[in-house]
Amino acid sequence: MENYIVSARKYRPSTFESVVGQRALTTTLKNAIATQKLAHAYLFCGPRGVGKTTCARIFAKTINCMTPTADGEACNECESCIAFNEQRSYNIHELDAASNNSVDDIRQLVEQVRIPPQIGKYKVYIIDEVHMLSASAFNAFLKTLEEPPRHAIFILATTEKHKILPTILSRCQIYDFNRIGVEDTVEHLSYVASKEGIMAEPEALNVIALKADGGMRDALSIFDQVVSFTGGNITYKSVIENLNVLDYEYYFRLTDCFLENKVSDALLLFNDVLNKGFDGSHFITGLSSHFRDLLVSKDIVTISLLEVGASIRQRYQEQAQKCPLPFLYRAMKLCNDCDLNYRASKNKRLLVELALIQVAQLTAEGDDLSGGRSPKKTLNPVFTQPAVAQQPQVNTTSPAHQSVVHPTSSMVGTKAPNSAATTRQSQVAATTVAKSATPSAGTSNVASQGVGISPIVREEKKIPVMKMSSLGVSIKHPQREQITQNVTTTNVTNVQVQSEEDFIFNDRDLNYYWQEYAGQLPKEQVAIAKRMQGLRPVLIGNSTSFEVVVDNEIAARDFTALIPEIQDYLRRGLKNSKVLMTVRVSAPTETIRAVGRVEKFQMMAQKNQALMQLKDEFGLELY
Repeated sequence: MENYIVSARKYRPSTFESVVGQRALTTTLKNAIATQKLAHAYLFCGPRGVGKTTCARIFAKTINCMTPTADGEACNECESCIAFNEQRSYNIHELDAASNNSVDDIRQLVEQVRIPPQIGKYKVYIIDEVHMLSASAFNAFLKTLEEPPRHAIFILATTEKHKILPTILSRCQIYDFNRIGVEDTVEHLSYVASKEGIMAEPEALNVIALKADGGMRDALSIFDQVVSFTGGNITYKSVIENLNVLDYEYYFRLTDCFLENKVSDALLLFNDVLNKGFDGSHFITGLSSHFRDLLVSKDIVTISLLEVGASIRQRYQEQAQKCPLPFLYRAMKLCNDCDLNYRASKNKRLLVELALIQVAQLTAEGDDLSGGRSPKKTLNPVFTQPAVAQQPQVNTTSPAHQSVVHPTSSMVGTKAPNSAATTRQSQVAATTVAKSATPSAGTSNVASQGVGISPIVREEKKIPVMKMSSLGVSIKHPQREQITQNVTTTNVTNVQVQSEEDFIFNDRDLNYYWQEYAGQLPKEQVAIAKRMQGLRPVLIGNSTSFEVVVDNEIAARDFTALIPEIQDYLRRGLKNSKVLMTVRVSAPTETIRAVGRVEKFQMMAQKNQALMQLKDEFGLELY
């Protein structure tokens, strides 16, 4: 029984023409040999398994060939080529820098460089994993690398170019090797399979190429592993079973569930994936890649970016036509956010399930998919409510008698101050008693049912009709979205706008709604929100006017521009239509809160005069 040789060694390229996926580099090296323009030092760098050491050996063999071919390849017939093929050539020396990285090892190498070759023109020294050399070894190697003997050529190979000293890099010609493409890998694997008499499906070889991630050595190693598993008949199912790769079928079925808004089916599919032993991070990464492949499949121009087999390519094109572009954009964003947060999450399964629910609800009725903005992380009701619960009780009273709901009456997680709530409740009760005694046609009985006063009045509050899909809770800004959802628009006439009485409020009520407005500002206005949270509005006397004192003109202009919007918000919150806001820049005698470096230094200098002396002594300037 002859010794078994793995495919990565058995089918290692022996000529420049047989090197896979590095056409530009091999052409450059062949032209350099043909024109006799050889450098004294080369640096081959790139990912693992892409042909760096192989190209170095082919280059060393070719430059010593006595009768090279017309296309610049070695003849494999002269004494130098035969000695190289039989691994007995004294002109080629390989050094593993990972285990020979000391100064003494480099000194021995420098002594050997002085000896000229016996056969051929050059002695080639291939130093693999050169980044593993110590700093002292690099320094001992510098002089020889810069001015070696005429017969010596150095070829350095590394996977981590950034670890090599700049003084070494400047003395070498640098060749960057690329990752080998999926198509080139599949083609080479098909060649190896035909040579070995192995049956292999193109889809199976495509999965092996994707798993290898651009390394031919890795692809051939996986190929040998799958051959041992299948016994020589490589199929798609056997490959995904042996390599623990998630089947494309799961992602196609999931996408169909998303397009039909079937949240329950999507969660069951994810549970099936977990039961098969796949990790949630692997699953969500594959799902985001699936959406990316669907995106590039929608356009003929980008279809070349799809790295899958021919049969699966057709299926991608068919499903891509069903997916709107905005859906794919937002789905990719949600999956990518889930992938970023996966490592830090305590409940990883729940994180992935929330992402699946959000993606499924992108196609729900009423969602706007016309824009390309980042998706809002809101959750709509997942399961259908009973028919009785879905029908709100709607009174048949006219719109003129519809009550006005307080904006914060049903706010989630927000609690108004006790004094404001007590004052407001007492005024509502008083207003109700007065209106129940002398009801008017243009006003609504606000608290007739809540307090139980005046059974003669039979007017009821009209419950607004809402769609179940609009009752979601925001993940990012639940407080802000509840405020927006709970503000109901009343169909009252213009005569009725001023019919409600203005409520009394105090400093505490005013500051509460002031801080609430600052908290619901968008991220784009985070600077002014922070400034608002640090200020406290002050009522002027017993009136409904208040002033905000700022420390500079720029802040005054910013707040003045927001006066109409802030006044509107405070009038709705305080239920007082006479709220007025003024902005004033603080006087020099007033205490100013330090907000910048200059102001902080001035306050410190008032307490310690030595700081000013230090500034003047060294000529310091403040920015």
